[in-house]
Amino acid sequence: MEEEALAFATKAHGEQQRKYSEEAYIEHPKRVAKIVKSVPHSAEMICAAYLHDVVEDTPVKIEEIREKFGQKVANLVAELTDEYMKVNYPHLNRRTRKEREVQRQANISKEAKTIKLADVIDNTPDIVRNDPGFGRKYLWEMEKLTQVLIGGDPILFEKARKEVAEGKKALGLK
Repeated sequence: MEEEALAFATKAHGEQQRKYSEEAYIEHPKRVAKIVKSVPHSAEMICAAYLHDVVEDTPVKIEEIREKFGQKVANLVAELTDEYMKVNYPHLNRRTRKEREVQRQANISKEAKTIKLADVIDNTPDIVRNDPGFGRKYLWEMEKLTQVLIGGDPILFEKARKEVAEGKKALGLK
């Protein structure tokens, strides 16, 4: 099932590239899955790690994830997808949407929190290094978010907090 999820995510992301490099976008979900594999995990968590940005960044709908990978994987992907915030709250600015997203993610499952922590660990150094201007805003958001992800894997929780702290230091933030 994990290989199928990777193949599905690879096809869904297609020619997408990472924002700050010419790297194929699928490399990010691969790294997130690898980070999740470094701690206690299930096959469904690995599938969701590969698929975590598919609903947010491609035309794929959560129903398709459910059909192909089952309810548990679909639930995890749904918990990790914040695109609905734009749909539900299109009139709100980014800061307010992100604050609401933090509130929502405080109540996601331990498994989803673990995957989200892996996502933060992978994204933070890349953003800080390649877009310091956005990095300042992003680090504020991730500092708030990681505080509510305490129910995820404790090792990844500490690594995510460390990445955010190192990012803040690199950008001269307190």
